[in-house]
Amino acid sequence: MKSPRPTFFVLLTLALALAISTSGAQPKRPPPESDLAPADARKKSVDLAVKLAKVDAPESLSDAGLPRPFNPPGFGVDSRPMVEAAPGAPAKAFGDRELLSALAQKIQPKGTFGLGSNSLLSFGKKYLRPGDHITVNYEGQDYNLELVSFDRTNFTLRLNHEEITRPIKPGKNP
Repeated sequence: MKSPRPTFFVLLTLALALAISTSGAQPKRPPPESDLAPADARKKSVDLAVKLAKVDAPESLSDAGLPRPFNPPGFGVDSRPMVEAAPGAPAKAFGDRELLSALAQKIQPKGTFGLGSNSLLSFGKKYLRPGDHITVNYEGQDYNLELVSFDRTNFTLRLNHEEITRPIKPGKNP
């Protein structure tokens, strides 16, 4: 035989009765105690912190006349003596690089010339190979330049340890 099933209303009534009985049985808890200290104890700590954190403005050092290590007087001024050039005169060269640049402007090759398997750099009636030397007079002094190399459009000159490459025909270099 089958046992009778409890109906939905019977189960609902039991659940409500249980809920009502448990809510009334629990005692009320007091609110938790605060971890913060009382306001007057905190005020003493805050006043002390404000007193310790106060920063007095230092005196201005610009009036003290102290040396300035990062911006000394005359910093950034060119230490080389200024040489006044006559109007229209080219500026004088100081180092090998500047001197070589000034000398290379005086050298104007006409082009290249092939003779068998040898290539020559043409200066009108004079032909030079790589390794040959050219003497150029600049401001009353002779300088010996070495022709390092050349190709169809450019040539390279050397003075001491400095080298410069220039076009064979200025203004027509691709």
